[in-house]
Amino acid sequence: MIDMLLAFTLGTLLGSFVNVLILRIPKGQSVVFGASHCRSCLKTLKPWHNIPLFSWVFLRAKCSYCESSISLQYPLIELISGLIFLLLASKYTLSFPLLLVGMSFLMLLALSIIDFKYKMVPDSLNLLAIFFAIFGAWNLDGVFINFQNALLFAGAFTLLRFALSYYLTSKIYRATLKTKTSWNTHYDRTPFIEAMGEGDIMVAATMGALLGAKLALVAIFLSAVLALPVMLVMLKKSAEQQRVPYVPFLAVATLIVYIYDSPILSYIEVNY
Repeated sequence: MIDMLLAFTLGTLLGSFVNVLILRIPKGQSVVFGASHCRSCLKTLKPWHNIPLFSWVFLRAKCSYCESSISLQYPLIELISGLIFLLLASKYTLSFPLLLVGMSFLMLLALSIIDFKYKMVPDSLNLLAIFFAIFGAWNLDGVFINFQNALLFAGAFTLLRFALSYYLTSKIYRATLKTKTSWNTHYDRTPFIEAMGEGDIMVAATMGALLGAKLALVAIFLSAVLALPVMLVMLKKSAEQQRVPYVPFLAVATLIVYIYDSPILSYIEVNY
């Protein structure tokens, strides 16, 4: 019970820093220098203003200086971070490798929120997620296996990206050939279609390091299942609104498969 409480508390404390990453990295600001401050009045916050979960409740979601509203995002991210560490601790005992695995999932959480809000996937957080995932092993052999799986999925997604991009671009090019005339026969304005972002490739590397080959494939399939209803709804929206951030679905699927890895592997071995 004490271990679970410690894990949850540690998760909420780290979740407070995740909020810093989400707010500052998209703006190109330092996450190390510069004390936490109110975004409205810019006054520096006191230590008791930054207690995870409790400060938001005790301050009644308002700044103690200017009484401007404090976003619900802060306690939600702290709560989710605490629950992530609680889930991991309930599966494994508290240890240094578990801390690294938890940090990898928190980087995926930060990437998910940034992708959702800003439609961007910062390389700095992606590299940290991969680093924590690779070294979140129980022994040295596990580190090499994680590294191998990270390279495997990064390479596989890179090839998939080029193949899909080539297919989509070629399809548009063939369609434009029908509109060619003697005036524009040597003038090609066919855009190159990117089927997948580089950020998704790096997330795939993290998934490979965390889950291994079999489970990472399951997580990718699960992410597609989770994203399908949202994408169907977005078909009725404009072209710009149809751009669905995919990192959140990859992150959620990775956590689900990581927690339920044993029954999933047992099902695969029995049925396949």
